[in-house]
Amino acid sequence: MNKQQLSRIDRIMDLLVEEIEERMQVRRQPVPPPPPTALALEPEGGPQQPVAPPPELQPEEELEEPGSGLEPEAAPEVEPWREFPGPSHAARLMGRMALGLLVAIVLINIPINRHGTTLATAMPSSAALVFVDGLVVKEENAEEIYVYQDGRFRWISSLDAFEHFGFTWGDVRVVEDGFLERYEIGPPIHVLLKCQSSPHIYRLEGGEKRWIRDIAAFEAEGHVWEDVRFVSCSYLRSLPDGETIPPGVGPPPQP
Repeated sequence: MNKQQLSRIDRIMDLLVEEIEERMQVRRQPVPPPPPTALALEPEGGPQQPVAPPPELQPEEELEEPGSGLEPEAAPEVEPWREFPGPSHAARLMGRMALGLLVAIVLINIPINRHGTTLATAMPSSAALVFVDGLVVKEENAEEIYVYQDGRFRWISSLDAFEHFGFTWGDVRVVEDGFLERYEIGPPIHVLLKCQSSPHIYRLEGGEKRWIRDIAAFEAEGHVWEDVRFVSCSYLRSLPDGETIPPGVGPPPQP
C-alpha cells in the first residue's frame, strides 16, 4: 500500500469523524436558564426574613374565573435539558482506530490478482512465514510455485501436479524476489499420468508428456506409485510429446 492510498484512507476517516461530531452537535439542546427566585437579604445582625409574594398575586381568588369554582392546575415541572459534553480527544482517537481497522479488514480481503490471492495471504516479506511441511510459496515476479517439504523447497512442475496433491490458490504465499535463493531446493514434484488400457506411464512436465521407459527409470527418478494419476487415454494422446526418460531412447509410444 503506497503513501497515496494511506493518505486517502486517513482523509476518509477524518470525514467520518467530522460527520459523527456534526450529528452530535445537532442533537444537543441549549440548557434553559433556571427561573429567578426571590431571596430576602439578611439584614445585618438579624435573621433572614421570607419575602412575601407581590400583592397582586397573593389572593388566590383573583386567579379564578368567576363562577368556575375550580382552582387552577399547577404546571408540571419540566426537567431542563442536560448538555452532554462533546467527544473527548481519546474518544475521537478510538473512533479513528476502529474505522481504520474496519478499512484494513476490507482491503486485505480484496483479491489482488486473477488467482484470487488477497493481501491476507500475500506476504511480500518472509518475516511472518512459519516454515512447516506443506508451506506453498511463489516469488512475486515468477510463475513457479514451490512447496516446503523435509527442509527443502520443491518445485511443483505443473498445474496437474498442483491440483493432484490438493493445493489451492489460497494456499500460495507470495514472497519477495530472490527469497528462494537462501534455501535448499529439492527435486521437483511431478504428477505421473496413465490410462487404464495402456501399460505406459508418462510424466507431465511443462505441458508435455514424457514417457518413462521402464521400471528402472521410474525408480531412478524417485517416483512412487502414489504419484500416478489415472486419466483417459484420449486426454494423454492430446498432450504433446516431450523428451523421454531417460533421454534419447527413440520416439515415445502412444497410449
